[in-house]
Amino acid sequence: MTEQFGESHEGIAGAVLAGGEEPKPVYLDFGSGTGRGVETGEWWAYDGRSGRPRAAALRAACACGWRGESYPVDWEERVDGSRPEPDTGEAYRDWSEHIRAVERRTVPLPDELTDLMDRLEDQLAALAEQAPVAALRAATALERLTADIAQEAAYAIQEDEVPWERIGTALGLSPDRAESLLTHYLLRQ
Repeated sequence: MTEQFGESHEGIAGAVLAGGEEPKPVYLDFGSGTGRGVETGEWWAYDGRSGRPRAAALRAACACGWRGESYPVDWEERVDGSRPEPDTGEAYRDWSEHIRAVERRTVPLPDELTDLMDRLEDQLAALAEQAPVAALRAATALERLTADIAQEAAYAIQEDEVPWERIGTALGLSPDRAESLLTHYLLRQ
């Protein structure tokens, strides 16, 4: 689950053990022999196989540390040998509400700027289909423009000595991620 805040607020339907604790992420090797696998905390990986604990419940879990309400997982096999698939919809709705709460705390953008960015996105998407090289040229020019403006803004924020917590909240990011972002633009050559 991802939305407008990227990895700062990436969400999963995470596992909850019988005692209510959250298990450590597990590494799943898909047996290719190449060492390719994935580390995850998603509920489905905690099925009791291969020495992994079995999830008693699932809940929305956000990269920022926020956790939603727990919903039980039924691992009992049916007569036909299948297992019921848990409904992750409630966890997704909890996470979506968390994202809306984060959005409400961010600094609002002027309506005309939001409208302009929406129109620009539509026009660039259409251009990418019709003339991909022209779309790449436009995106590159836009990237330079936004980086220059971001650097100016970063210097202004630095001069104002705004606390990282406040910057993070305004951007919908953690204070550490906000500091990293500003540092990136401040040190940009």
